[in-house]
Amino acid sequence: MNSVLDVPVILPAKTKCSVITSGPDFASHPAYFRERQQAAWDQFAKLPMPLRTDEHWRFADLKAVDLTPFQRAEAVTDADALLTRSLGLAETSGRMVFANDRFIAQEFHGDALRAKGVLWMPLEQAIAEQRELIERHFLQEDTILGSQKFAALHASQVRNGMFLHVPRGVEIALPVECFHWSQGAHTSTFPHTLIIAEPMSKVTVLDCFQSAGEDPALVIGANDIIVGDGAKVTYIAVQQHSRDTLAFRLNNTVVARDARALALVLNLGGRYVRSEAVSHLRGPGGRSDMLSISAAEGTQCVDQRTLQIHEAPNTASDLFYKNSLNDQSRTIFTGLIRVDPGAHKTDAYQKVRNLLLSDEAEANSAPGLEIEADDVRCTHGATTGQVDIEELFYLLSRGIPLRAAQRLVVFGFLNEVTERIPNEPIRELLRERLHAKLG
Repeated sequence: MNSVLDVPVILPAKTKCSVITSGPDFASHPAYFRERQQAAWDQFAKLPMPLRTDEHWRFADLKAVDLTPFQRAEAVTDADALLTRSLGLAETSGRMVFANDRFIAQEFHGDALRAKGVLWMPLEQAIAEQRELIERHFLQEDTILGSQKFAALHASQVRNGMFLHVPRGVEIALPVECFHWSQGAHTSTFPHTLIIAEPMSKVTVLDCFQSAGEDPALVIGANDIIVGDGAKVTYIAVQQHSRDTLAFRLNNTVVARDARALALVLNLGGRYVRSEAVSHLRGPGGRSDMLSISAAEGTQCVDQRTLQIHEAPNTASDLFYKNSLNDQSRTIFTGLIRVDPGAHKTDAYQKVRNLLLSDEAEANSAPGLEIEADDVRCTHGATTGQVDIEELFYLLSRGIPLRAAQRLVVFGFLNEVTERIPNEPIRELLRERLHAKLG
């Protein structure tokens, strides 16, 4: 893959030190951004670690959230090998690859889109060249679901990620995809995705977060997804970290008038994975679909916290999460639909389904409502159950072996969520990753 951009400056490696004792040190960032990072570092140092008594950390095992072993990531030495492994969709508008937060390469098949003003570049370049857009949209929403300390660490340490700005009325027909690799024992990375879809634009983004090996790692990623009036954004995140990775994913989506945002997260790896997703519905007619699939096994824990905030009237949101749990794995879900005063005619749903494949697996779910407006329709619920014996018996009666029959039932359970994705190649990619995970 030939890069169309200059590779950012990579500072010489320094003596390794814990990420929680080393402040921001990226001389390649301009002064205004370094000041922001220093302020974030000061905030990180002041904020306490979460406690079990914190409502947003209910059910969580805080012993798993230990940052002390992790160090700053150094540049990889086998970038070409990671490029060959960065395989996703057959047809795209372009592909971007990062490894240990360093920009590796980019290909963009959109000369016509570039001529229309589409900006698609590494975040490090955008920080230097697009200050107005960065200051207006980068991390402008507060982290409000419990991970303020980790969000501050991300803000102080962020080096790179994907920046995409789609001008008014521009439609990117084929998806763009991005790969974020982490490599090295006790490596810490801080990938960031910033998507700005101006009014009446349309784009689909596939973000893949992967470990190059089986080493323990820390990944604290964040997203800002800004959907302007009448715009449509589909965002798909595929998480395939190593079994010993501690991972955070902090997402903020802002939906304007008559806009549509659809986001799906596929959780396949990690040891402790914490996902916080907030949708702000700020314009009448806006809609947000929040989807997630988690296939947990071993001692994995997937911790999901969500908030659907209806700030304007005539808005809609639909959350649909499905989790399968095998062995001694755990899932946690706490979600809230909040309807602000004046947000009349809100239409909001929240549904969580857990499938237990082992007597030792554990699912904790706590959906909730907070309504301060009249004339609304809000429903929420969570269920936990085991494999349907009748479905399993039907497959066995057709000569399918027990293990294969169990996998088919689990796949069918999880695949219901993928059917909500409007793009068939992406649906097929998600199915392939699920089949590989389920064996």
